[in-house]
Amino acid sequence: MAGAGSGRRRSGGGRSASGGGGAATAQRRRAPRRSEEGLIPVLAAAARDVDGIVRRPPTRPAVRTKFQVVALLVREERARVMGDAELGQARRTEQLKRLDGVATLLAKIAARDTSLLALLGDDARVSEAARTLKATMMRAGGLEPPEEPEEPAPVQPEPGAEKRVVPRSVVARQLANPFLAPDFEAAAERMAGRPRRLAGWELLEPLFRSFEQAPAGAPACMPLPGGQLVQVPAGRELMPHQAQVVAATAAGHRTYLLADEPGLGKTAQALLSARAAEAYPLLVVVPNVVKTNWAHEVRMWTPERQPTVVHGDGEGVNGFADVVIVNYELLDRHVGWLGDFGFRGMVVDEAHFIKNKGSQRSRHVLALSQRIRERAPRPLLMALTGTPLINDIEDFRAIWQYLGWIDDEKPLGRLMTALEETGLTPADRGFSAAARTAVIDMGIVRRRKIDVVADIPARRVADLPVELDGAVGRSIRAAEEALTRRMVERYHAALAARSEVSDGLDRELVRRVAATELKDSSSKGGGENVFTMVRRIGQAKAGLAADYAAQLARNVGKVVFFAKHVDVMDTAEQLFADRGIRYASIRGDQTPKAREKNVTAFTDDPEVQIVVCSLMAAGVGLNLQVASNMVLAELSWTDAEQTQAIDRIHRIGQSEPVTAWRIIAAQTVDAKIAELIDAKSGLAARALDGAGEQEDAGATDVQLETLVGLLTEALEAEAARG
Repeated sequence: MAGAGSGRRRSGGGRSASGGGGAATAQRRRAPRRSEEGLIPVLAAAARDVDGIVRRPPTRPAVRTKFQVVALLVREERARVMGDAELGQARRTEQLKRLDGVATLLAKIAARDTSLLALLGDDARVSEAARTLKATMMRAGGLEPPEEPEEPAPVQPEPGAEKRVVPRSVVARQLANPFLAPDFEAAAERMAGRPRRLAGWELLEPLFRSFEQAPAGAPACMPLPGGQLVQVPAGRELMPHQAQVVAATAAGHRTYLLADEPGLGKTAQALLSARAAEAYPLLVVVPNVVKTNWAHEVRMWTPERQPTVVHGDGEGVNGFADVVIVNYELLDRHVGWLGDFGFRGMVVDEAHFIKNKGSQRSRHVLALSQRIRERAPRPLLMALTGTPLINDIEDFRAIWQYLGWIDDEKPLGRLMTALEETGLTPADRGFSAAARTAVIDMGIVRRRKIDVVADIPARRVADLPVELDGAVGRSIRAAEEALTRRMVERYHAALAARSEVSDGLDRELVRRVAATELKDSSSKGGGENVFTMVRRIGQAKAGLAADYAAQLARNVGKVVFFAKHVDVMDTAEQLFADRGIRYASIRGDQTPKAREKNVTAFTDDPEVQIVVCSLMAAGVGLNLQVASNMVLAELSWTDAEQTQAIDRIHRIGQSEPVTAWRIIAAQTVDAKIAELIDAKSGLAARALDGAGEQEDAGATDVQLETLVGLLTEALEAEAARG
């Protein structure tokens, strides 16, 4: 339907200036005030009429039509007022305020009869009666309605549209926010970035070549402020290099290709930057393996903000959350409502996943970022990747487009303006260096561990929570519930056998019941117990842990992968083979000669990216400091085993800080075991500084305390339910 802006103002008011009541009548007739002229008074009167009728249900079809027409004209009149260059600022402000008053009344009407909200959608059908009424109201407001265009041909749905879903909670949020004011700042910025002197020049290829031909030691990081203090939650500490990016965002920077090496805290930088920019709601697109970890990090770094994670068809999505986290594989199903959600910021983790612009996930990511840039004033857009910029600059074409720096043909916005301001063309000698600087200043940030070695501990453990989805996850949680239920029944049976009545939780009895369960689990008998459950969790995590190790290998080079069980090692090695990643293997059944051959392959052959190690066979006596990152796919029962594994790479000769990525199955006994190991070994902040002696509690204590924790939580929950 054509907008009001295309209508023509009608001359006169439709009545003759002469004749009728004579001069005396003309003197008695009050001249209309300016506030009573135009379309807005007509809309206000119609809205009041609808308000009065809706108070006496049911709402008749004619009233519904009037409600829809008023809402359409409010939007179109707002756009016309905003785009009228001849309108003074004071007059524009006055008219927008009056339009807001009409919109507020419509919102109250819709709150009384929520069925009216369906008439506000972009896809709502506009009947012939509504078109006729709209023309009538426009003429009453002094506007000539435009001619109606011919009915367009039906639009064919894009491939995959039939699979798309809209979670009910998201619908509720959209209905709660039916009026969204249009934004014109993004369009103004696109106009400002149009080429003038460089019009007609091919610019993208020279930009790419400027990175490929950069001299050794050329800067790869934008200028960043230093020394700023960034407020973080109690118990958290932000490293200086992290604070620099947050400070730059607070100062107004809004687009980043954040390419710090893994282990330098890109997630925290992104979340605190979103807080500094007030970029909420925030969309976060991530690989599946780190989806749960992002929700954990949101709660840790910005506890005042609520995350929601999209799983499957989105049944559990909270449409009113501040941070929406979705993995690449689900974009096909959810891209529709995500594009209409009203995000003010977007973070893409492991952004090299979108390097192939022809892939479906790349198209979805680019479409979402374009939608956000069109609707939000200066949104925060961040692409996170640990991949070195010197790999293949073509990999970053899609990332630059996601950030709004370029399109398919040319630089855009501020980048084009910066290139114009160099005063150079691609034919000039200094263009390459100036162009590279212009791109870097758009927001490329690249720091290596060795660059910020003073900021970070010499070695540390970083937990990566993962979600066990599907039948395997349900089976493991059911087994944990069965184990807990068995201990609860034992506890109540022991209480019933006593002659005296005990008030509250008998913690000594809890410990005895847990000890009995542990003894039974250690015996030769079969059945589900704490040991078989931990084994199954390790098997379920194997693919996720291997996937993360593969990502690390791509980003930072060599990686050590530790597991306890052979089947976990087998799963990991199969995944590496399927992805064309060369690996070495160190197992307990190898001869000394085979073991030495595999160690040499990992340490000396640059093509061998990963070594898969048995925690028992390779935990001691190996020197693997050619790597500074390791993945602990399965948990040990003691900190000593974990520390021995980390010491394979944290040795004399290691020139970089060491990070051990510990894969934790969220919402399972796995998380409890990790907490107990850390509590008993003094790893309060996941930092291993190697200072002081640590007391090793022993495997049996951790096993017992795990069962005690499970039983205690179950009994406390039972008591709370009454």
